[in-house]
Amino acid sequence: MVQLSTDADFESLLKDHDKVIVKYFADWCGSCKLFAPKYKRHSNDEANGDVLFLEVNAEENEKARKMGGVDNLPYLASFKNGALLEGTATSKEEYLQKMINDLRS
Repeated sequence: MVQLSTDADFESLLKDHDKVIVKYFADWCGSCKLFAPKYKRHSNDEANGDVLFLEVNAEENEKARKMGGVDNLPYLASFKNGALLEGTATSKEEYLQKMINDLRS
C-alpha cells in the first residue's frame, strides 16, 4: 500500500519505519503518472511487506523534498533507519527493485 506523506508527518514516518521508499511527484508530471501503477504494484507485493512506500508531492512539501535531495521528477529515494540511503530521478521499475533490495542488505 502506498501512503501519501506531507512535511507534517514525513520525519515521524521515517523514524517509525526502518525501511522506506519515497516516490516524489508533481501533479503536472506525466512520467510520474505513468510510473504510479508500477510503484503501487511493488508496494502491494507481499514480499515487500517490510518496506513502507510513501508518495510525496514535491511541490507542496519542501522539507521532505530537501531531505530526499530531489533534483528532478519522478524521483525515488530510499531511507534506512531514518537516513537517506540513495536517491535518483528515475521511472525505471528495475531501479526501484534495486533500491528495495539495497534496503535489505
